[in-house]
Amino acid sequence: MDSLRLLTLLQSLLVLQVHFSKQLEDNQIPPSLCTGHPGIPGSPGGHGSPGQPGRDGRDGRDAAPGEKGEKGDRGDSGEAGVRGLTGDKGNPGEKGERGQPGECAVAPKSAFSAKLSQGLSLPLSVGDAVRFDTILLNEQADYNAETGRFTCKVPGVYYFAVHATVYRASLQFDLMKNGHTVASYFQFYGNWPKPASLSGGSLLHLVPGDQVWVQMALSEYNGFYSSTKTDSTFSGFLVYSDWKNSAVFA
Repeated sequence: MDSLRLLTLLQSLLVLQVHFSKQLEDNQIPPSLCTGHPGIPGSPGGHGSPGQPGRDGRDGRDAAPGEKGEKGDRGDSGEAGVRGLTGDKGNPGEKGERGQPGECAVAPKSAFSAKLSQGLSLPLSVGDAVRFDTILLNEQADYNAETGRFTCKVPGVYYFAVHATVYRASLQFDLMKNGHTVASYFQFYGNWPKPASLSGGSLLHLVPGDQVWVQMALSEYNGFYSSTKTDSTFSGFLVYSDWKNSAVFA
C-alpha cells in the first residue's frame, strides 16, 4: 500500500516536472510564479538618424476651367506722379503756306454836325422837324440836311446835342426818336437885350433804320436864331458800336 502511494507521488512529480519544463522552454512562466515588485524605468533611447527624402508625387490632372468672376469695384485714383524732366527742344518745323489776306479791322464810325443858316425860314407848325441846313461834318452821310433827320446805319450808343441861340423870343423843342419824344427843352423870353442860349443833349441806343431829329414843340415858341456872331447847331456821334458783323469785332 505504501509502495503504491509512493509510486503515485513520483508520477505526479514527474508530470509536474514535464509541465514546468514545457513552460520554461516556451518562455511562458505563469504569472503566479513570477509576480514581484515593478522594476525601475529604463533610460530614454537615443534619437534615430534622419530618413531618406521621399519621392515626388505624380502631377494631378488638370481641372475644368472655373466660371468668370464678377467685375470688381474700381479702385481709388492713385497719387499724381512726380513731374518728369523737360524734354529736349525739337527741330524747327517746315514753314507753312501763306494764308489768305484778312479783312482790315476798321472800327465803325458815324458823326455829324450842322447849323442853321442865316435868314432861314423856320417851321411854325407843331411837329415839323428843324432843318439844320448848313453841314459842318457829315463824312458818313448819315444826316440829311433837307429833312433835318439823322438815320442810323451802325447799331450802338449815340450822343446827340442841340445848342440853340434864342433872341427876343421863347423857345421849346423836343429831341425825337422814331416819332417819340426822348427829351424836351424850354426857355421863356424875359425881355433880355441880348441873345441867350438853350442847350441839351442825350444818349440813345439805335439800331439800323432808327431816325433822330429836333422838332418844334409849340408853334409860338420858335425862337431859334442864327447870325454872323452866334449859331444854333445839331450834332451827333457814335460813342460805341455793338455791330458784331464788323471786322473789328470778329
